[in-house]
Amino acid sequence: MREKKMDWSGGREALVVCSDRSMSVGITVWDMVSGDQLLHIPTCAASPHGLLCLREQFLVASQIHRHGSLGGGAIFIWPLNKPQSPLRNYPMEAIGPVSCSKDGVYIVGGAPSGNAYIWEVANGRLLKTWRAHHKSLTSMVFSDDDSLLISGSDDGMIRVWSMISLLDIADCGRFPSLFHSLLEHTSSITGLLSISGSSSPVLISSSLDGTCKQLLFSGSADGRIFVSMLDTGLVVDPFNVPEDRPIVLNGHKSITALAFSRLGLVSASRDCTAHLWDVASGVIIRRFNHPKGAITNMVVIPKSSLLSVTNHQRFSNQFRVSLLDKYPQPGNSSMGMITLLPSCCSHRVHLPTIGFQSTVSLNQQILDLEQECTPGAIQMKLETSIENRMWAARMTKHVMEMNKHLQSRLLDLMQNRLLLSADSTATRKRKRAMLESSRIQEEEQSQLPSYQ
Repeated sequence: MREKKMDWSGGREALVVCSDRSMSVGITVWDMVSGDQLLHIPTCAASPHGLLCLREQFLVASQIHRHGSLGGGAIFIWPLNKPQSPLRNYPMEAIGPVSCSKDGVYIVGGAPSGNAYIWEVANGRLLKTWRAHHKSLTSMVFSDDDSLLISGSDDGMIRVWSMISLLDIADCGRFPSLFHSLLEHTSSITGLLSISGSSSPVLISSSLDGTCKQLLFSGSADGRIFVSMLDTGLVVDPFNVPEDRPIVLNGHKSITALAFSRLGLVSASRDCTAHLWDVASGVIIRRFNHPKGAITNMVVIPKSSLLSVTNHQRFSNQFRVSLLDKYPQPGNSSMGMITLLPSCCSHRVHLPTIGFQSTVSLNQQILDLEQECTPGAIQMKLETSIENRMWAARMTKHVMEMNKHLQSRLLDLMQNRLLLSADSTATRKRKRAMLESSRIQEEEQSQLPSYQ
């Protein structure tokens, strides 16, 4: 490996990697300058695009879902600056790709069933679940300004969702409206990247069909938004080299992940290595060996995230993470916060207004207003009853969809077992027939007269 002198000044960074091989492999963290191992977190095996860093304070990983397992999924959350057991979350179904908004307020996850989920990190509330794709989700990413959510699927479909539509409480029971949908790839989506151009946002997608697509959003003075597509891909004819032929970096067998750091491009592979590149010269600056398994997920974080913090820093940078809900909660649950209406006919002494209270406080206020026979009590009780009925209807629909999905998986498992049973039965019959034929031949040979 050729060494190249680099300027190591500036903030130090750490490289976080994990595999999908086994839960015992865990997460490994290296110093990107020295190559030393800084941390090892046991018990983690994440699907591709199933690892992220939340607010530079937490690692979040969706645990791989083994084929044939009928249990729900799991999402683990570890604090970076305080060694302790992870916060273990168990969604209703297995989660593959995960992503978070730039401000760390929301976490999204995609399931093999095509369902997508949005959680609010601070209170763990499941804000939205909907059928985003007809096939398994493979990648999810937020736009640079967090206004859009982009999802990719196994069927090559890319869909762009408006976060305003997804988080609209008044419209939570309906299917969210699509901002844009495109089917430019002919195979599974392997990666999505959203960046801000000089004047327009850009979405870059990659696929197993060997192509990358650049989706350019541009706005005009008359209020219209144009969507333009630019293509790049593998060189079909190596002897027909265009003038703008891309630089090719050779050093891996099968690429699984790419990331950028202040030091250069970082690549990971199924050959159990990660490389830090100087792209301009095509030189490998540093090689990281991961003998425990192929690297399927990789993220670059500030090394300072691993340092323990003082009480003052902990108070000033306090960021709360809660257990993620398994099921959607009603709009007036104790998890959520709701505004109380003032008692118009109350003759009590007016105290300073408390903006938000829990459901218990709301029920107490309704009871107090009922005793005073106020119209506000009837209105609040009616609104509460409507919200509960809407929540019950959404939960019923969601459970029915999950039951349908589980039934389909059970039928697939039963079919596979029947096929295996039929194959084993046929194999036994063939062996029995071969043994019988061999026995008959031996008897015939023994009955033949022997000549001296």
